[in-house]
Amino acid sequence: MSDKRLFLLDGHALVYRAHFAFITRPLINSKGINTSAINGFTRTLWDLIRSEKPSHLAVVFDPATPTFRHDMYAPYKANRESQPDDIRIAFPYIRKIVEGFNIPVLTLDGYEADDVIGTVAKQAEKQGYKVFMVTPDKDMGQLVSPNIFMYKPSRQGNGIEIWGEKEVTENWSINRVEQVIDILGLQGDSVDNIPGIPGVGPKTAAVLLQKYDSVENIIAHAEELKGKQKELVIQYAEQALLSKKLATIDIEAPVQFDPTAFQIDPINKDVLAEIFRELEFRSLANQILGNEPETRASNSAGGVQGNLFDDSSMTAMPGPSAHHIADKNMANTPHQYHLADTPEKRAALIQLLAAQTQLSIDTETTGTDANQAELVGLSFAIQPGEAWYVPISADQTEARAVVAEFKSILENDLIEKTGQNIKYDAIVLKWYGIQLKGFYFDTMIAHYLLAPELRHNMDYLAETYLHYKPVPITDLIGEKGKKQLTMRDVPVEVVKEYAAEDADITLQLKQYFQPLLQQDGLDTLFRTIESPLIHVLTDMEYEGVRIDTDFLADYAVKLALQIDELEAAIHQAVGVPFNIGSPKQVGEVLFDRLKMPYPGKKTKSGQYSTDEEILTDLSKNHPVAADILKHRGLQKLKSTYVDALPKLVNPRSGRVHSSFNQALTATGRLSSNNPNIQNIPIRTPEGAEVRKAFIPRDDQHVLLSADYSQIELRIIAEISGDEAMLEAFIAGQDIHSATAARVFGVPFSAVTTEQRYRAKTVNFSIIYGAGATNLSRQLDIKRAEATELINQYFSQYPGLKAYMEKTVQQARDQGYVSTLMGRRRYLRDIHSKSSLERSNAERMAVNTPIQGAAADMVKIAMVNIHQDLREKQLQTKMILQVHDELVFDVPLQEVDIVRPIIEDRMRHAIPNLKVPILVGMGTGRNWLEAH
Repeated sequence: MSDKRLFLLDGHALVYRAHFAFITRPLINSKGINTSAINGFTRTLWDLIRSEKPSHLAVVFDPATPTFRHDMYAPYKANRESQPDDIRIAFPYIRKIVEGFNIPVLTLDGYEADDVIGTVAKQAEKQGYKVFMVTPDKDMGQLVSPNIFMYKPSRQGNGIEIWGEKEVTENWSINRVEQVIDILGLQGDSVDNIPGIPGVGPKTAAVLLQKYDSVENIIAHAEELKGKQKELVIQYAEQALLSKKLATIDIEAPVQFDPTAFQIDPINKDVLAEIFRELEFRSLANQILGNEPETRASNSAGGVQGNLFDDSSMTAMPGPSAHHIADKNMANTPHQYHLADTPEKRAALIQLLAAQTQLSIDTETTGTDANQAELVGLSFAIQPGEAWYVPISADQTEARAVVAEFKSILENDLIEKTGQNIKYDAIVLKWYGIQLKGFYFDTMIAHYLLAPELRHNMDYLAETYLHYKPVPITDLIGEKGKKQLTMRDVPVEVVKEYAAEDADITLQLKQYFQPLLQQDGLDTLFRTIESPLIHVLTDMEYEGVRIDTDFLADYAVKLALQIDELEAAIHQAVGVPFNIGSPKQVGEVLFDRLKMPYPGKKTKSGQYSTDEEILTDLSKNHPVAADILKHRGLQKLKSTYVDALPKLVNPRSGRVHSSFNQALTATGRLSSNNPNIQNIPIRTPEGAEVRKAFIPRDDQHVLLSADYSQIELRIIAEISGDEAMLEAFIAGQDIHSATAARVFGVPFSAVTTEQRYRAKTVNFSIIYGAGATNLSRQLDIKRAEATELINQYFSQYPGLKAYMEKTVQQARDQGYVSTLMGRRRYLRDIHSKSSLERSNAERMAVNTPIQGAAADMVKIAMVNIHQDLREKQLQTKMILQVHDELVFDVPLQEVDIVRPIIEDRMRHAIPNLKVPILVGMGTGRNWLEAH
């Protein structure tokens, strides 16, 4: 029997599950297709085949036509939303993929997938098969038997679940699996619009079935029931029986299990390769189709400029798989990559580069941290198909000498430099005494502006737009781990091919993206904000910030003591010791031991959820929940910052060098990592204390913090033109008190603290598109009261309401929204039939121009301040950017000089605004004091 294992996949359920698993960050390919459902379904299918090795397999889909249940009950599934467009588009691809796997697809008019699965499962069981129904749908539990199981695929790392009779009965609180249909007959099913008996929920249904065993028997003994329950059972008896029929899976559907047809066969690689290529499924293609070396084409480059150094050597590199999305690679694409490894060859190269107005550059280094890596080589390209590689010695004296030979090229302001993430190269070169000058054309940033939601790494860009597969770095240095080499360990001939290819492909990407920037009206944004900002971030990251490690060591001890004391208090409050770091144990203590009301749904593994939202909700009435929440916060603060920051101090500089990511957020805001400066908590006293660890370089310097005041509210007042909001800002009123006065109809001077707090919450909620449900939760008020508050808000700010409606309509008309500076965000779900996806897109439409304008404003200020500091030859350094705040390391004698420069540049970053822009400034011996 163990050799006869049939897996039946509930196609629709798995597709929907995959789609919504990525709902907050969908997988979009370069053609704009949301591939989340296709990718997720294919991975589930492939993982199942690899891990379970079934002997027989089939995928079952629902039909497009109504089923017999619609004849029984017309409103059946009537409350379901229309199928999302992304899923509708996905299904033809998924069917092709299943066919490419040579797996039979079953669909039967008039019957749901559940009926087909049930019928086939029972037939196969009779023929000695163990059957696994692959579905997240609990209703399928009614079919489970000693040889039929529910197989629930892994989700978010929870692992697979296999339910037999024991698991089904325990999860439904019933005695036998057949009672699943009785439970559904009583409680109904809102998803399928099965009515059940009003007022009967899962617990009541389980209790009734424990006593009476079935719906029919409960109806027969209705007179024994009490009060309202008796009335409802008698009144809705027929509806309960109908609901039970609707919930019953038909195991006599006209379909036949054919062992031969369902047997696992070899996959059709040609079919799958074509689909994966079209969908741009790189990693799936590699995993499923494997590596198939291509026949190598000649490397002779007919028609390409001759070799400057007469160097014809060529090291063979691995080609991609035959199935790969990119059909071009180093092995089959004509090119000439030269090695400039002598003074004479370097001199000839320098002479050639000096005659150019633009060139592509790339550095090869010993690591990924630009502030610690050593140069291994430089590569240059000036036309497609040809590039040069200059090896750099490990001896730092020799290395600096060779790099210095190229100083006149690298520091030439008149030569435009093209690079992929050129900030990295510029930082590396600064450590070798080179200030990389000239306009930067960064292909990563160009693509970020063109398609902010997509990936921006070079391999992805090359494969997607040039159909070229670059040599993977792992082919040179191996996979990550202890045995991984550095580029210094790789033979120079091999490095030459890899490094020169990088410069060459980057140049080709520049030529591809440049006209698109102009076509989409993004060239000005690219040239005046994003590209100059790279110079600013280069200097910021190179500069770094000094950290008071002694303070952090002391603070770590204090935090540890505070955490221990809090843990003891929590244990005493609940009366039992437990692991506060274990969500499972926390859930058991709060909801099983202390009997707190559980406000959420259990996780897929049957555990209670104890996330921040649930604990915050509980903490209003249960102090121990608040203590657990605080304990978590302190633990995270200690591990993420207090313990981690000293380890991030660069031994070369003695400072911490955060990396600022310019191509991550769709709104244009910068993010940071190693460390993530943006996420240091400031609202709690313990979190704010961490800022004390950020200090000036010495006692002759201070930190200066400059922070925009309520910038997003000012921007929405500006772009909406709302007269009342503009009036409050122009008059210099506190906007939250002004809002409270209007919304609650009281004089400005009579606004209470509570009214101001509510107004402040509404102000920021509106910006982020929060509705009445969210607002009611934030303010702990009834939803009706929150709705009234929002309505009153919009009646006082009609210009704001008009702006929001106009912006959403523009998004619908053109498919994207723009900031004041022309930054775009495409909203592919703005016309979605799914109300969830559509409302998310509408919120983004309203919020993006606001957040994006604030991001642009900060960036423009950074560029202008950086330029002023350089032109005036001041020693002040910009060292941090956090949301709407800039932090500077300032010599004491320059404080009064730079204050007005910074304030003026920040206030007038975007000129001619009606709303006044305010900037708060402060100085101090640490960041907290300055802020």
